[in-house]
Amino acid sequence: MLGVIGGSGFYSFFGPEARTVTVDTPYGSPSAPVTVGAVGGHEVAFLPRHGVSHEYSPHTVPYRANMWALRSLGVRRIFAPCAVGSLTTDLGPGSIVVPDQLVDRTRGRADTYFDSGGIHVSFADPYCPALRSVAAGLPGVVDGATMVVIQGPRFSTRAESRWFADQGFTLVNMTGYPEAVLARELEMCYAAIAMVTDLDAGIETGSGVTTVDVMVEFERNLVPFKKLVHEALAAVATERACTHCLAHDGVKLPFELP
Repeated sequence: MLGVIGGSGFYSFFGPEARTVTVDTPYGSPSAPVTVGAVGGHEVAFLPRHGVSHEYSPHTVPYRANMWALRSLGVRRIFAPCAVGSLTTDLGPGSIVVPDQLVDRTRGRADTYFDSGGIHVSFADPYCPALRSVAAGLPGVVDGATMVVIQGPRFSTRAESRWFADQGFTLVNMTGYPEAVLARELEMCYAAIAMVTDLDAGIETGSGVTTVDVMVEFERNLVPFKKLVHEALAAVATERACTHCLAHDGVKLPFELP
């Protein structure tokens, strides 16, 4: 089974033919019930990251429950569409980018399943190369970017966004961490597909980023963005061949993965 985790403005994925599955986990309930349907010959599970009515802010999303729920349903490969700000004028609103690197600037988020046992996962390359290749190979998609993940829920100051840009970061987001590392701990392939909704505060003049502007831009591009995610799913190989994301090969875990 493949998985899709929808970001801001991305609250549904299937028509009425999809079935709904309620999942409980050792970490509580996920953001919403999971809907399961078919895309391109694959069974696909969809979970809205922020809930069906956007009731979860970036710092309150139940990330551990979300990833555990998808794994327990049989998901092993995940695309994670998300809204991002751009830290360069080369990527304006409407651009679709598949990042290859991540910088964590969050704080206080539960970001591991292994509070004991001395388990460490390799995270040098945080995204699955096989899934990245599929998404980045679609027409009009930009391949490669460093996404800095901030705590939120506020947007960056101008000084912060200029600092991020000076560091060579390309995109700014609030939810890409700890989602990616939790996927790695659960040995699930994971790739983000980012849609640029705005130029960050330090990159353009004016009043800065607003929620209304972000949501308007996302809604304007939602239909083609969903179509692109459908195309990415349909292009995924039937059998999973990736070994990059098998983080625990040769390691004895303190508990069994779901």
